[in-house]
Amino acid sequence: MTSPITHLDLRDFTDGGPAQKQAFVSSLMTGLQRYGFLTLSGHGVDPQLLRQSYAVSAAFFALPEAEKRRYAGALRGYTPFGTEHAKDHAAPDLKEFWQIGHDAGAGPVQPNVWPDRPAGFRETFETLFNRLFETGRQLLGAIALGLELEEDYFDTRIRNGTSLLRLLHYPPVPEGVDPACIRAAAHEDINLITLLVAAEGSGLELLDRDGNWLAVENAADHLVIDTGDMMARLTNGVLPATTHRVVNPSGPNVSRYSMPFFVQPRMDVSLACLPSCRNVKPPEPDITAGDFLNQRLKEIGLPGA
Repeated sequence: MTSPITHLDLRDFTDGGPAQKQAFVSSLMTGLQRYGFLTLSGHGVDPQLLRQSYAVSAAFFALPEAEKRRYAGALRGYTPFGTEHAKDHAAPDLKEFWQIGHDAGAGPVQPNVWPDRPAGFRETFETLFNRLFETGRQLLGAIALGLELEEDYFDTRIRNGTSLLRLLHYPPVPEGVDPACIRAAAHEDINLITLLVAAEGSGLELLDRDGNWLAVENAADHLVIDTGDMMARLTNGVLPATTHRVVNPSGPNVSRYSMPFFVQPRMDVSLACLPSCRNVKPPEPDITAGDFLNQRLKEIGLPGA
């Protein structure tokens, strides 16, 4: 079955002529407005780096629980299984994860922490973080043009911001678990846009504008892109945040690994409605990205930025 979700090649935007670039922007905006999700090739992330990243991630999550918990307690580093829950959903998600932000030299809100093992963890994920950040910057350039802004509008706003690379592990679902618990309950992302490296294992579903759940499948060397609540707020719903979830396995009860990259602005950046979007409906009150982020982190059971 052919997926209805738009597929784009980023090289049409970065390397194409004016007509090709404009066609990319138009398809990007239409795809995000219709489904909130699209798939992307030509993004410049080396497939070998993606394979290495999954191998190193799996090696970390296979470590003893006590060793992993040495790095817990903040927005960076390790978050134990069953800690996070979706907004307005009390049952915890069936997942554990590790989060990485901009390096210490960039002046992050919180410093990164790094595990002693597995070997190559820091080098692998610093490289992946930087590559995905650049891809996110390029995509935001296309979105800016679609919103009648200068192409570099978002550049200074996301530089040294609160962007996060999250390494996710959904272990086999435990026996006797609360039926209200799933791997990731229905939610919208907090950020501007998310770049999701193709997951190892199925289960991701989006809620389309007609109220139907659709499975999101993509090739191993493609990225999945979606818009979050910060973008929805900036655009007054022109680019809405799309509800999605990760359901429990219907086949073999095995681990699932995933690596979303959340592109977020600096804490002091305003999320006030953009001029081109003010006539859609009455805009929401002004708020900074930092205040919005911390409000949402509290709602899902995570420490503040």
